[in-house]
Amino acid sequence: MILPSAWQARLGDLRRFGTINLETATQAIVPGEVYGPVQIQVEGFRPISSEVVFMDMEPADGVYEPLIGYIPLEQSQIAVDVVGQRLLHVKHLDLKSLSCFKDQAVKRKENDDVPR
Repeated sequence: MILPSAWQARLGDLRRFGTINLETATQAIVPGEVYGPVQIQVEGFRPISSEVVFMDMEPADGVYEPLIGYIPLEQSQIAVDVVGQRLLHVKHLDLKSLSCFKDQAVKRKENDDVPR
């Protein structure tokens, strides 16, 4: 999650993990400060624990526009309806993509059983 630096004091004392470079929509490279852990909750959805990145932002019409990424959305079981411009609750997390990790674990186990 990307938040404006102006909000950092509101979250109290957080552990700093370092500085990263971010590329904006205008292709400018800007620094961001990584802090955490924090609890993130989108109204109406379950809370999660994650990191946040603070960066200098200019408010649009006096309002900041924080950015929430794919991973916090998925962890919160949120899907974005871009046509209806709303957030939807996802009933089940999709673990199908994790089957490749299971296959790798089985192969490692099989290799461990081979006498050397």
